[in-house]
Parts: sequence; C-alpha cells; structure tokens
Amino acid sequence: MSARAALGEVKMIYSISFWDSIATDCQILINKHPTKMVKDKLMAIKISAINNLGVVSSSEGRQEIALEYTEEALNLYYQMGDHLNVAQLLQNMGELNLRLGKTTEAIAYYYKSLNLYESLNDQKGRGASLNQIGGIYASQGDFDKADEKYKESLKISLELDDNLLIAKSYGYLGRLYTIGDPNCLTQACKKERAKKALDYLSKSLDLFEKLGLQREVATTLSNIGNIYNLFGDPYCTDSIEVCKQNGREIALDYVERVYAIREQLLDGRMILPTLINLGYAHFNLNHLDEAEAFGMRGMKMAEDMKSPVDIRGAALLLSGIYESKNQGLEALKMYKLHIQMRDSLSNQTIKNAADRQEIKYEYEKQKAIDDAEHFKIMVIEQEQKEKQKIITGAIAAGLVLVVGFLLFVFNRLKVTRKQKQVIEEQKEVVEMAHNQLEEKNREITDSIKYAQRIQSAILPTSQKVNEYLKDAFILYKPKDIVAGDFYWVEHQEGKTLFAAGDCTGHGVPGAMVSIVCNNGLNRSVREYKLTDPGEILDKTREIVLEEFQKSDEGVKDGMDIALCSLEGNILKYAGAHNPLWIVRNGQIIETKGNKQPIGQFDRPAPFITHTFELEKGDCIYLFSDGFVDQFGGVKKKKFKAVALRQLLLAIQDKSMEQQKLMVDDTFEKWKGNLEQIDDVCLIGVRF
Repeated sequence: MSARAALGEVKMIYSISFWDSIATDCQILINKHPTKMVKDKLMAIKISAINNLGVVSSSEGRQEIALEYTEEALNLYYQMGDHLNVAQLLQNMGELNLRLGKTTEAIAYYYKSLNLYESLNDQKGRGASLNQIGGIYASQGDFDKADEKYKESLKISLELDDNLLIAKSYGYLGRLYTIGDPNCLTQACKKERAKKALDYLSKSLDLFEKLGLQREVATTLSNIGNIYNLFGDPYCTDSIEVCKQNGREIALDYVERVYAIREQLLDGRMILPTLINLGYAHFNLNHLDEAEAFGMRGMKMAEDMKSPVDIRGAALLLSGIYESKNQGLEALKMYKLHIQMRDSLSNQTIKNAADRQEIKYEYEKQKAIDDAEHFKIMVIEQEQKEKQKIITGAIAAGLVLVVGFLLFVFNRLKVTRKQKQVIEEQKEVVEMAHNQLEEKNREITDSIKYAQRIQSAILPTSQKVNEYLKDAFILYKPKDIVAGDFYWVEHQEGKTLFAAGDCTGHGVPGAMVSIVCNNGLNRSVREYKLTDPGEILDKTREIVLEEFQKSDEGVKDGMDIALCSLEGNILKYAGAHNPLWIVRNGQIIETKGNKQPIGQFDRPAPFITHTFELEKGDCIYLFSDGFVDQFGGVKKKKFKAVALRQLLLAIQDKSMEQQKLMVDDTFEKWKGNLEQIDDVCLIGVRF
C-alpha cells in the first residue's frame, strides 16, 4: 500500500491505533458497568470501532486483515440481533472476498445480504445487493444475467427516488455495455453499444457531480475513458482509424482527469487501477516508455496490495508493451502471469456457484411464503382449541388470582424493607467510588501536566528560535495536554537546522514517541555531526528503530517529518511523507518527501536531500497534517491542503507574526465547536 493512501484514507478516518484504543476502552467499560442499557450502547460503539479497523486495513491494502476485522464485527452484530448492520457487513464481506479473488465466497455473501434485506423490506439495501450480484455475472461474461440484475436495481432506485442508488445503477449499466456482447460483432453494433454506455455513464456522472461525490465522479470518468479507449470516438464520422485515434486521445484526457482527482483525494486504493489505465491510454497512443512506467508502478502496487484483479490488468498491459518493444521473453512472462490471474478469477466453478446461489435464493423465498401460509392454518386450529381451554380455566384462574394477590401484597412489604436497606448500602458504595474516581482523575491529570513540563523542556526555547530564525513563526497547538507533534531547531557548523515532526498518535502515547524521535535528531546532529537533512533522517531512523527494538512487544510507531537546513541562501530539505512549500512570486513550489516514515518500513530507502537557491522574500513552510485534516466549517468537512495553499498565498504581504495570528484565527474559526482531531504544528520562515 502506498504511503499516499496511508496519509489520505487512513488519516481521513483516523488510524488503526485510534479505533483499536476505542474498542479496547469500550470492552473495559462493558466489563465494569452493571447496567444492560449502557452495556448495549458501549457494545455498539465497540463493534463500530472494529468495523472501522477493517475499513482502515482495507484502505492500506491489507485485505485479509480487513476480512478478519469485518467478520468479527459481523458476528457481534449477529449476537446483538442488529439485522440491518448484519446485511451491510455481509455486503462488505462480499467485496473484500472479491478483492482477494475469492469469487465463490463473495457470491454467497452477496446473496445472504440480498435475502436479509428482503426480509427487512429494505429496498435500498436490496438494490445495492442486486448491483453487486450483477457485477459478479458481468465479470463471468453472463451479460444477460448482469443486465437483468442491474435493471432490477435501477427500477428500485427510481421508485425510491434515491439519486445515489440511481447514479450507481446507471454506472453499472454503463460499464456492462462497455464490456460488450459476444453476439455484437459489426462496427455499427459496437458503436451503438458504446453510445448507450456513454448515455448511461453521462447520467451517472451528472448525478454524482450534483451530489458532490468526487470519488464516484472519478470512477465514472474512468469508465467513460475506457469506452473511448475500446471503441474509439463513437460519434466520429471519419475513417475507422481516425475515429480510433480520436478516441484514444480523448481517453487519455479522461484518465488524466481521474488521476488528478484521486491524487487530490489521496485515494490510495483507487490510484492503483488508475495507474494501469494511464498505462493503457499511453500504450494505445504508442507512447511505449510512458506506458511501461505506469505499468510497472501499477504492478508493484498490485503485488504489494495482493490484488489478483489488478495484477492481471498490469500483466496484460506490460505483455503488450514488451511485445511492441520486441522483448519477447518479458512479454511471454507477463502474459503467463495474466493467464494465471485470469484463470484464478474466472472459471466454470464460479459461474455454477452464482447459479446455485440464485436457485437457493429463489427456493428460500418460496419456502418462506409456503411456511407463512402453513403457519396461518396452524394458528386457526390452535385458536379453536384454546377457546375450550379458556372457559375451563377461567374459574380456577380467578381463585388462584385472589390467593396470589394476598401473597403478593405480603411479599411486597418484605421486599420493600429489604430494598430500602440495599439502596442505602449501594448509596454509600457509589459515593465512595465517586470520591475515589475524582482522586484518581486528579492524580492522572497532575501526571500528564508534569509530562507536559518534561516535553516542553525538549522543545527549542523562544530565544533559540529567534536567534537562528530571525523572521519566522511557529504555530503549535497540541490536541491534548501533551502532543505527538513537535518542532526542532539546531545550529551546527554555520547551518541552521529546523523541522516539524509528527509522531504516531497524540496525547501521552504520541508524546512518548516524540521524545524518542527528538532524541534521535539531537544525537544525529550533536553526536554524529551530521548536517545534511537526508543523512540526518537516515541516522535518526536507525536510532529510533534501535530504541524500539529493545521492547519485546514489537513497537511499530514512528514519525513523519519535514527537515530543512539553511546556510546563506542555500536551503536543503528532506522529508518522511511531509512536504516542503516555498512561496515565491505568488506561487507555491511544493517538494514532496520520501514515501516512508522514520520507523519500521518494509522496503526502507535512503532519504533524498533536495537543494534550493532562495530568493529575497521567499517564504518557507513546514507542517504536520493536523491543520489540513481538521473537520469544521458549515459542512463539517476537512480543511484540506488546497484551502491551506489559498490561505498562505493570501497573507504573503503580512509580517510573519501577523501571519501566525491569521493562520491561528482561521483554524479556530474553521474548527468552531468541534473537537480538535490531531496535534497541529506549522512553521513559517521568511528569507
């Protein structure tokens, strides 16, 4: 999984440690709390957190782990009798199995979800399940079945007047007509199918744009680009070759728009198929080198994410490229890999499984109707027998009630006296526990405040910052009393070094990691006498890993950071995820760091040092992701990097102190009454 996806999707929904902490805390409270109503509410929160662990794992490309979390949440919803969430997670299980190439298992989950939605009379959920089942049939080449399921879903969505479901159904039908029909062989027939596909997809795109769903907009644009790639321009009246060339150029434009949207959204999971599509678009235009570069990036990401569908697509692309370059052995190797992935995903067993599931679904639906009719007959017969019993038992019941009432009154007098005594005892216990809890809270708060003083001691003093960064500001806003973010300033061999660090988590855990990482930076500079930013980050990673490896528990925490050195007008920068922004003449020059953290990483590489010659008036900005990820505004959405760019460009005529005040004020107004979700650290330096 790419680091971009981790920064984008994972931080969008917090992190593994965040949701794991919530699930653990809920279980602790469930074990302690005596009230069933409170336990049920805590259990619902715990299950939601476990499900979110699955969502985060999936976005990181760890589909098998995501499957385990989702299955755990599914079983807990079963136990709680929450059928609506069970139906939704059955759909999720189907999707995850499909990503892992387990098509037979995916079919079974989709049909289970469909059955459950029908029993709940949930038409919206039923429509979504039909779309997913249609997708299975489409992937197996059964176009008639897929068309039937998609149109059944479209009918439901139109009856519900649900624009989101309508848009999805149009999109699925557009993709189906893009795939084509084996009986449609003439050029005229293919053009008509392409036009019909474009009509469906245009309707889908219009609805998604009105709903403001950029991810879905990107997917629909990608599907439109595929049509132009496969069929050429269906509205073109020139020769076949001219129409094909026009279509390929249009397709490249669409795929580049898709890539731009997904880059902006930091949508790591969907960047993978987009890379492969970019490769195909360039290949069709005979841009072989560009096509190979995108194909190799797509193959590497697909292998990292263990996605057989995307490995298949990338392998077929690379096979064609190598064949065009007369690299026969490489072409054959890729084609064999494509066949291997294709056969694992598509075979008669899967098609038979889909048919069996549909037959089972129809049988169970009819059986439910027959059982209901039989139940009505049994109820009528039972009512007749009960009438006879009621007459006989009425007199005896009356006598029993009189005796029972007298016994009840006597018993209640005894119970009331006992309850009064128990209540008094419980009141004393509750008051004692309340006092103990208050005392414990004071102790914890005092400890955290003391930790704050310790953390403050490692941060550079104002005097040190002002001495080496003459015209600068630092906006530092911990989410809690202590923070995982920190800023760092050092002076070595005539060079001023400064950095904004973002350690895993926030609060006390984040602060502890920040101390380890801060120490690593100090040792790299003071002990090893390093001044090159890339070399400093390499040595810091080595020191941090060495510290964490002392633990038997396998600590995987680490740090994202942007680090600069300034000597005269020469600025050097290296980064772990976090970028450098230089504002010059009303434009932002962005330089991205390595896509790896300071910490444990599967394929670590040396950090790259970038060098710049600064001009008078240039402004340098380093920051963590806490500012851009903050929810707020009228629609309670993220601030995002685009808005931060606009803000910094708008205040370039202000002094650095005024910039700090304006940036801080913008953050607070955006956040409003919402909770701050992460630590914030932003450094601005004017040259």
